[in-house]
Amino acid sequence: MYARAAAALASVTGSVVIGVLVLPTAAQAAPAHDRTVVVAHRGASAYAPENTLEAVDKADDLGFAWVENDVQRTKDGALVIIHDTTLARTTNVEQLFPDRAPWNVKDFTAAEIATLDAGSWKGAEFAGARIPTLHQYLDRVEDNHQKLLMEIKAPELYPGIEDQILRQLGRDGWLKNGHVKHRLVIQSFSADSVRTVHERRSDITTGFLGTPAVADLPAYAAFADQINPSHTTISADYVNAVHALKGPHGKPLEVHTWTVNDAVNTQRVAGLGVDGIITNNPDVVRAALAG
Repeated sequence: MYARAAAALASVTGSVVIGVLVLPTAAQAAPAHDRTVVVAHRGASAYAPENTLEAVDKADDLGFAWVENDVQRTKDGALVIIHDTTLARTTNVEQLFPDRAPWNVKDFTAAEIATLDAGSWKGAEFAGARIPTLHQYLDRVEDNHQKLLMEIKAPELYPGIEDQILRQLGRDGWLKNGHVKHRLVIQSFSADSVRTVHERRSDITTGFLGTPAVADLPAYAAFADQINPSHTTISADYVNAVHALKGPHGKPLEVHTWTVNDAVNTQRVAGLGVDGIITNNPDVVRAALAG
């Protein structure tokens, strides 16, 4: 009976049938645009200095619930929000600490980092913006009633950072059931780091940053709910292969792709069937999805 039903469905839809699981062909893959999640990358970072509270607030002003950030650790063990492993690109560290090259995050104390201007590089109106601590960042996201896609950045530099992040999330109320179910995803380029988070707190939604080979996807599905690749590396067939697998919570794996900042690429990846788009320009992506 199932075989006949599948065959009939295939003849009508032109789909590829695997057992009783029906997958759209690459040519047919199309998203429900109104369900595509738009994530403000490092906050609304096209319009405010990345990974600052100002960028979180700008995303909120634009009407976006999801923000993405990057977590690292200072020399004295504080968790701070910054993308690069060096402070040079987005702060005035070279002026304040000229003899401390290469200005790695891990070589500076939290107090030293708190003195840095993390906004002037983006524009004079942002002068004095600071690198926030994870606690400060979580408070702002909470105040704005937003949701968080958190990246553990370069965990190989910070042994034990996963447990430390989980402790901070717990202290700030982000491991409550409602937050874990609806407002928090933790991701990393490190499979080991993602696996560690899953082992410590199997209820948390996790994502692997990258484009694993299709043959390797089942291994990632054991500990990751999302496969989050660069938009330049995916096809409809790849997205379909990800969706065909179930993650550790028994739901189909999702694909949230990065970093898409223009209408053409938004419409392209939406046509591939991705579940989410991570972008510096969330308003541009939203408009392209609506169009």
